[in-house]
Amino acid sequence: MDLKKFFHKYILRRMYYRYGKCNRCGDCCSKIYVKHKSGVLKDENEFKKFQKLHPFYASLEIVDKDEQGLVFRCKKFDKEKRICTVHFWRSAICRKYPSEEIFQFHGVMSEKCGYYFKPIESFSEVLKKLS
Repeated sequence: MDLKKFFHKYILRRMYYRYGKCNRCGDCCSKIYVKHKSGVLKDENEFKKFQKLHPFYASLEIVDKDEQGLVFRCKKFDKEKRICTVHFWRSAICRKYPSEEIFQFHGVMSEKCGYYFKPIESFSEVLKKLS
């Protein structure tokens, strides 16, 4: 096993490599779901409590509600210029986006997103271990 694979799989405990780069589609800033212990936020009063706990949530505004829960938009995203107005000072949540946790919570990435993921171990490698 090479060093990169070992580091990602056993030290970082990842299942995927992340590739690509941001191509400024803005979807990750304009359709956000907030996940916590009991699932995606569905209640506006509960969200108000979150806003008091962490500064990141203060920058979100509710734009919709669907079958998954509340849908948010970041107030700091400039729709015309397609950039974050506080990019240099953005929160860790934004810096880490996208992470493989998206898949663990049954989320999907926008088709316009410039990032993509590939499994660290191929299906055949996993199957070989199981055999």
